[in-house]
Amino acid sequence: MTPTFSSDVRAVVLTISDRCARGEQIDLSGPAVRELLEAAGVSVVAAEILPDEVGLIAAALRRHSVSAGLIVTTGGTGLAARDVTPEATRLVCERLVDGLAERMRAEGLRHTPLAALSRAVCGTLGATLIVNLPGSPSGAKSSLAAILPVLPHALDLLAGRTEHPAALGGNQHGGADRR
Repeated sequence: MTPTFSSDVRAVVLTISDRCARGEQIDLSGPAVRELLEAAGVSVVAAEILPDEVGLIAAALRRHSVSAGLIVTTGGTGLAARDVTPEATRLVCERLVDGLAERMRAEGLRHTPLAALSRAVCGTLGATLIVNLPGSPSGAKSSLAAILPVLPHALDLLAGRTEHPAALGGNQHGGADRR
């Protein structure tokens, strides 16, 4: 059984790229991520392109967390001096969700050894999940696809929907078994 998203899940896609923000390069990753989310049943309510600036990224994450349950960023996760998306994400997140970032890197390593250079992080801000994806369209899509099966459950938990059918199997909450 494939997990499905609650009908009220709203997402925002933020492309972090100096070149795209200046109009020097066409954003391919943002639309690819949006398409994958919409195909999975998520309503993407906004998409935005931002330069690689910690303050602007952090402000956008805070602003969109008011109305979105999921914010997905693409770009700015590498080792270049201007790659600051993880710093902005850590700045606003209350809790990190290391397992999602680990899962994305593990999947990426199946395709390229360069995935080990990703500094992407995932975390929560209130009831919003923030996920950093790589900037390449293929990296963004494979990273998101790697965690897509667990996102409905994660978003349900953040939204306070903690009762889940036994069919999901086992302890789904990462804590002590509540049986």
